[in-house]
Amino acid sequence: MSDTIQSSISTSQPQNLSKNNQLPLWKLIALSAAGFVAIMTETMPAGLLIQISRDLQVSEALVGQLITLFAIGAMVSAIPLIALTRSWGRKKVFILALAGLFLFNTITALSTNYVLTLIVRFGAGMSIALIWGLFAGYARRMVPQHLQGRALAIAGVGQPLALSLGVPLGTWLGKFIEWQMIFGLISMIILGLIIWMLFLLPDFPGQAAAQRKSLRQVFVMPGVRPILFVLFVWVLAHNILYTYIAPFMAHAGLANRLDIALLVFGISSLVGIWITGLFIDGRLRTLTLISLASFAVAALVLGIFVSVPLLIYIGIAAWGLTFGGGPTLLQTAIADTAEENADVAMSMFVTVFNLSIAAGGMVGGLLLDYVGAGTFPWALVLLSLIGLFTVWRNRKHAFIPDQK
Repeated sequence: MSDTIQSSISTSQPQNLSKNNQLPLWKLIALSAAGFVAIMTETMPAGLLIQISRDLQVSEALVGQLITLFAIGAMVSAIPLIALTRSWGRKKVFILALAGLFLFNTITALSTNYVLTLIVRFGAGMSIALIWGLFAGYARRMVPQHLQGRALAIAGVGQPLALSLGVPLGTWLGKFIEWQMIFGLISMIILGLIIWMLFLLPDFPGQAAAQRKSLRQVFVMPGVRPILFVLFVWVLAHNILYTYIAPFMAHAGLANRLDIALLVFGISSLVGIWITGLFIDGRLRTLTLISLASFAVAALVLGIFVSVPLLIYIGIAAWGLTFGGGPTLLQTAIADTAEENADVAMSMFVTVFNLSIAAGGMVGGLLLDYVGAGTFPWALVLLSLIGLFTVWRNRKHAFIPDQK
């Protein structure tokens, strides 16, 4: 990070840089909780598909569009919202984004109309886009430079935790209470989080006009585009399999073990982000190369040993272990590269991330329809090797050699 930014942080918020190099855990956990409720809001309809379909009197396919509209809302709004608010105080923007998420979840909980629910899901996606755009920069600005990767890893724990525990818990609760009540509970958690952050979260200034680069200038900064490309191919690969994990498990003869597969993936993802947090500071390039290479090996195991249940679970565990820290690695890489323009670069990150999710659903669907679920692992191998080659080649700006 540039001397200008280090000076700005140290003069404006000296209390946030711990003199004894201790991480501000409760502040980072607050950010992690924001990530948790964001993922819960995004994915919860998938676990409550049947209940929502019944109560809103629409098909399950139409209920699935609640997730699609959410992703579209995040994808199209991330860049303009971050650009619009880049001069505002960061705490103000974060609280406003959470307030929006609270509002849209509350309307969802009260709605009995499909079209209204669809509209507010788009709005919820916009709120999430703003949260993700601020997320990495906020976590990094709380700590000295040599702890920034670890801080981001701690803040990022909420995302895999929501996928591995939160969404299954919400699905289980759907057996006993109405789906609207579950969204209402999420709203109450968000309200509590807003109050927590109002008292706990430090504030940071927005970017002064003289410091700002245009979106195009940030996009063409050396290193930004290779990182976004690696993000696209890696998340595309992940979502081809994650979106269609059910037909893949059926192809492997384990259709009745989908819950176990998702649990294994979720737990291994948490382990992966923990390992990333331990070693990311000073070892970013090495971790990224190892993660992508191991991701390819995990996919090979799933492709070659599709008839061996134990090796399927091992492959899924390796998949979660190697992908769990992936977003944190790439968020750190792009924030390091963009420096004072990290929030704008992160808005591009959010856009590409959601684009790759949508592309994963499309590509995976085409593969499933035309060549079968057995081809998923081979698509993952190809895409991960492309990402690995890109990281290997871009050592000057995007993925610089590790510090000694």
